[in-house]
Amino acid sequence: MKRILYELIESVRIAMAQIRANKMRSALTALGVVIGIVAVTLMGTAIAGINIGFDRSLAMLGEDVLYVDKWPWTGAEDWWNYANRPSLRPEDAVKLNRIIAASPDSQLAFAVFADGRSASIKSNGNSVSGVWTQGTGAAYGRILTADFTEGRLFNETEDESARQVVVLGYDVAQALFPGRSPLGATVTIHGQPFQVVGVLARQGSFLGLFSFDNQMVLPLGAYRKYFGVRDDYAEIQVKIKDKTRLDEAREELTGFMRRVRGQIPGERDNFNINGGAIFKEKLDPIKRGIAFAGLFVTGLSLFVGAIGIMNITFVSVRERTKEIGTRKALGARRRTVLLQFLIEAVSICVLGGAVGLGFTYILFAVVRGAMPSFPIEFSPLLVVVSMLVSIATGILSGIIPAWGASRLDPVVALRYE
Repeated sequence: MKRILYELIESVRIAMAQIRANKMRSALTALGVVIGIVAVTLMGTAIAGINIGFDRSLAMLGEDVLYVDKWPWTGAEDWWNYANRPSLRPEDAVKLNRIIAASPDSQLAFAVFADGRSASIKSNGNSVSGVWTQGTGAAYGRILTADFTEGRLFNETEDESARQVVVLGYDVAQALFPGRSPLGATVTIHGQPFQVVGVLARQGSFLGLFSFDNQMVLPLGAYRKYFGVRDDYAEIQVKIKDKTRLDEAREELTGFMRRVRGQIPGERDNFNINGGAIFKEKLDPIKRGIAFAGLFVTGLSLFVGAIGIMNITFVSVRERTKEIGTRKALGARRRTVLLQFLIEAVSICVLGGAVGLGFTYILFAVVRGAMPSFPIEFSPLLVVVSMLVSIATGILSGIIPAWGASRLDPVVALRYE
């Protein structure tokens, strides 16, 4: 055991000496490994960032919430079928809640009706356009995932009496009331005065598609009073009891909604059940595509790097043939020679991997500094995987020339010119 440890330490020392003696050659040889490790870490960072961003977005939607809509959130190819569907109405949510209440074993907790559209809001000379304005009930507070930086959601009394109160999204509040609290202030929406009773905490955007901070929430009665009863974007948000039984809850909700709509068996659903799982289904192929592309680039880079290392190791064996003959003539074992050249190849790969990791971390720090909210993560697991890939590349590329060196006949090697 001591002999093997000594040989290992001596091989590392010789490898470092050879790398220092041939700095430029070693650097160029390691370049392929550097590119490969950068590709590995960037791919891992990208996939981790997508997962983080998607998890954050799902949290905003609510992992335990299903959405009943007229339209599907993705893939609305049969446009005429969806366009001819009847819009959802507040009465549908009332009927659905009655069915849920009469079903004690239901996986559904309660339903809240919500309608929305884009509108402008003004206050003291400041204005914001294109704000998503949602009218809903007080029970929406039990579904809402965001915290409040100030204030609260409107209560049942304000909801039932259609009081002109509003809850502002973070960005809307900052734009209208920079540097001061908007609580109690009056804003103008659709030409009507509304009192601010709450401000939502910053939430960010959903997969970069729209911002949850550019919204405002009104009592449904006040919303319908001034925005009409078109229900173009109406939906019913349904809280479920156990998010681990989401599929069961979806099936149950489909059956309940068919009863609400009075649909007969065999008739096609005239509504859609949407939720975060739909986006997950769409996102998974993208993640697989990124992983496949990253794996291809990584494999190609590492293959080129491995070929270069193998070639340089063969050159090194040829240059030091007499040295190998001398060592073997003095009693060096095949194992010792094989270990020496194998460790040289692995050392180059490990150094290349370390440089690649350093370069990737610099890119990570630049992106994180420039875009703090961008979902990106440099995990310790990436460091471990990258170094293991580097070591494996060194072993695979160095084993053949190292094996050849260990099999040299000392007499032939000493006569080599």
